[in-house]
Amino acid sequence: MFSYLIRRLWQMIPTILGVLLLVFFLFNWVGGDPAYVLAGKISNPEQIANIRHQLGIDEPVYVQLWIFLKQTICFDFGNSWSTGESVSSILLSRLGPSLTLLIPLTFLETGLAIALGLAVAYVRGSLTDRMIMIVCTVGMSVSILVYIIVFQYLLAYKLGWFPVQGWGENWVQDLFKYSSLPILILLVVSIAPNLRLYRTFMLDEIGQDYVRTARAKGLSEKRILWVHVLRNATIPIITYVMSNLPSLLIGAFLVERFFSIPGIGREIILAVERSDFPVIKAITVYVAIATMFFNLLADLLYQKIDPRVRLR
Repeated sequence: MFSYLIRRLWQMIPTILGVLLLVFFLFNWVGGDPAYVLAGKISNPEQIANIRHQLGIDEPVYVQLWIFLKQTICFDFGNSWSTGESVSSILLSRLGPSLTLLIPLTFLETGLAIALGLAVAYVRGSLTDRMIMIVCTVGMSVSILVYIIVFQYLLAYKLGWFPVQGWGENWVQDLFKYSSLPILILLVVSIAPNLRLYRTFMLDEIGQDYVRTARAKGLSEKRILWVHVLRNATIPIITYVMSNLPSLLIGAFLVERFFSIPGIGREIILAVERSDFPVIKAITVYVAIATMFFNLLADLLYQKIDPRVRLR
């Protein structure tokens, strides 16, 4: 496994370099001249030239690229254009609230979707199965904005079961007080697509030869589902969960914005509104790198779950 790990990490280097090149050229040519963004509408050529010199964008392209690579390696993208705060400090302070929200959400939605997927697979083809699929389809067609507005109005504003919005300094308070309603909303939103997907994984395994062999041996349907089918369906589930983690980190921006949670998603919205390129650039690069490492972690988990998998 160690040799496989080293080989995969070595293979990541050209991929990461490709991502960095793409981000560099997109922000340098498509994003426009940052000197004009910082200087504003009322500026003169001398101010523009001074800003360009401070940012280093008056240097040749290869020098700018080298500066960008050093920033990525050193985890230092300079300071935010809007607040003047270090970009690294901003990301580190925003990562905690996002993880407080997304770690329990990931465990809850995965566990609940697996249990419901097995239950629906157990009654496959029945009226209950068809009704649940119809409910899931209806649930998927409703915008997340509707869930946020309805849950926030009814459960927080009207009934007072949860705070309408806010965030504190205590991790336990943040998790059980301020994150409870956002987690509930995201859980309700995600359960329908996850249930449909996991049900498909279960049904694909039910049609395999080893299931027919288990039935011929006299094993109960529940044991077949919860032991044999679940174990083999875990591999595509891990693939889906691991590939979805980075997008969850970014995709919770609506919930973070509505509930005033100072997370990564909310920071992206603020950075886009302010044209804060250093923050946007840093988040883009680190999410891409995180995606690669999550894919590597998924490959390592495959062998732990199924010894038949060989890492080569």
